[in-house]
Amino acid sequence: MRTQVIRAVGVLTAGGALVALGATGAQAGPVVPRHAVIVCQSASFYANYDSASGPHGFKRTLEYGNKIGHTPGAHPVYNGWAATFDFGPNDWGYVRSECIGGYDSW
Repeated sequence: MRTQVIRAVGVLTAGGALVALGATGAQAGPVVPRHAVIVCQSASFYANYDSASGPHGFKRTLEYGNKIGHTPGAHPVYNGWAATFDFGPNDWGYVRSECIGGYDSW
């Protein structure tokens, strides 16, 4: 009976180690943003988004045609505010998702 208990613990330990190794090895790297442009006349660009209060930390206004990046399905969108990369000054922020378009146009 004692041998059975030791075997069971060994299997659990080995299974736990496999799960931990699998989780570490399966992590994906960052996703490069797809090229896009601002399709609104102007769009406010914010430093961050908070689910309780919305966007905050206004950075600047992006104009129609500004080159930006966003990858649908990989970069988050919260209540219509999309994580976006501004290729001008090379920084991240949040802009309204309906103002992003022209994917792969440049």
